[in-house]
Amino acid sequence: MTPSAPSIEELLLPLLVRAGQSDTLRADSLGLWHVGEERFWLPRFVFQRTSVVKPRITLGLFACIHGDEPAGALALGDLVQALDENPGMGREYQLWIYPLCNPTGYLAGTRHCAAGKDLNREFWKGSGEPEVVLLEKELRSKKFDGIISLHTDDTSDGVYGFVRGATLTEHLLKPALAAAEEALPRNQKAQIDGFHAVDGIIRSAYDGILCAPPETRPAPFEIILETPHHACVSLQRQAFVLALKAILVEYRRMLSFAANI
Repeated sequence: MTPSAPSIEELLLPLLVRAGQSDTLRADSLGLWHVGEERFWLPRFVFQRTSVVKPRITLGLFACIHGDEPAGALALGDLVQALDENPGMGREYQLWIYPLCNPTGYLAGTRHCAAGKDLNREFWKGSGEPEVVLLEKELRSKKFDGIISLHTDDTSDGVYGFVRGATLTEHLLKPALAAAEEALPRNQKAQIDGFHAVDGIIRSAYDGILCAPPETRPAPFEIILETPHHACVSLQRQAFVLALKAILVEYRRMLSFAANI
């Protein structure tokens, strides 16, 4: 863990406190493993507006798969607070929140996990890394309607995103990036992170990233949001929350429109 970074307990505290005080959020663990004598766990939080049993839109929100990118984890705590302050926004959703997908990397302040692996290149390749095994099992069992991963990029000077999966995904990312621009500028370059980009949107991605199982049908929408790593963390958090709120509003609007066709 870098000297300026909060401890794991401090990183998760806003979510843990809110889970203890709110009827809309509960906390548990996805699983445990050991590295030497030290035990690690993958925290999981579930947001749901009411306990009424009914069909809901299920989204998986993932952060800190790279250990040196804590802004996404902090932003997920901010998002839950925003949802509690605006009861209408989270209506119809069940949000599965995974704020710290690489705790060993976070403690070391590194992109990679304790085994020296970039976990975001390990998915659906038969990886034995415990974080990947646990997350793959979760992705298979939950069958999310949408998957959103939060990252920061130390080579970018603005916000951008990747789209995968369902054909409607790009129509969700566009308003998300527009909303995030209230906090940070958009990366408008024609090439970002080695990929062709248009208006901050990339339509391909690296092999082995955290995503839905390859056999999933119908495919969920999949979005990777990237903020500039060198920007102030408070602005990164704000940009993430603005983008996530825009996605929640737009996806529900799109589903309502489709149901009325």
